[in-house]
Amino acid sequence: MPPQMELPHIKHLVAIASGKGGVGKSTVSTNLALALQMLGRRVGLMDADIYGPSIPTMLGLQVDAATAEPPERYGLKVMSMGFVLASNQAAVLRGPMVHKYLTAFLTQVNWGELDYLLVDLPPGTGDAQLSLSQSAPLAGALTVVTPQDVSSEVARRGMEMFRQVRVPLLGVVENMSYFVGDDGKRYELFGKGGGQKLAKEMGVPFLGEIPIDPRVAACGDAGDPIVHKHPDSPVAKAYLALATSLSQELAKSPTPEELPGLKL
Repeated sequence: MPPQMELPHIKHLVAIASGKGGVGKSTVSTNLALALQMLGRRVGLMDADIYGPSIPTMLGLQVDAATAEPPERYGLKVMSMGFVLASNQAAVLRGPMVHKYLTAFLTQVNWGELDYLLVDLPPGTGDAQLSLSQSAPLAGALTVVTPQDVSSEVARRGMEMFRQVRVPLLGVVENMSYFVGDDGKRYELFGKGGGQKLAKEMGVPFLGEIPIDPRVAACGDAGDPIVHKHPDSPVAKAYLALATSLSQELAKSPTPEELPGLKL
């Protein structure tokens, strides 16, 4: 097992996880980071999706070469494999190299003093998740799901992995929960209640619902996330509520030593 790294300048290292792809985890990570910043926090965002980094696109960041000084966008400090690879280059890496890059992102980047460093994980329970869980001082993991049962079923396995390696489960957020039409009515396009059901079954807080808004995808493609571009929108307000709830959960979250489980 790798030794536990020390990150004394980062108060809360938070993993943003999902069981499967396509649930909008990177979108949640980016907008949640901006929402935390709007609450007056010092925030960094680390893109740990080694094989499919998308944070640079969502923030409109183009970097010629990665250095120890993280580029900033909208006040966020950011590091991503997307700064290391060319746009047409694939990350062909085995587990030890994934661990090497993630360790470098955490320990060799000048993050400065941060209240929160959000880590956007790839989906599943692979090398990146285990590497961070075993070697980094994670304050907890936030799980992103969509309302469908299949999303919750896969996410449950990921949450069990974190529980097994004694990473606190901060809660569940349901993305793409509903859509409000021009008639003012609420439509659950992808089902209803999956996130709340999962949170109840796992005994963790349900931290909120993020509604569907076509502008979310458009803003992400344009490199200007909706929380920044449309701060008064219902989606932005949902992220601000999520940021508040997350802060409250971190304030009362147990330490890893207080959790039951078995280190792998």
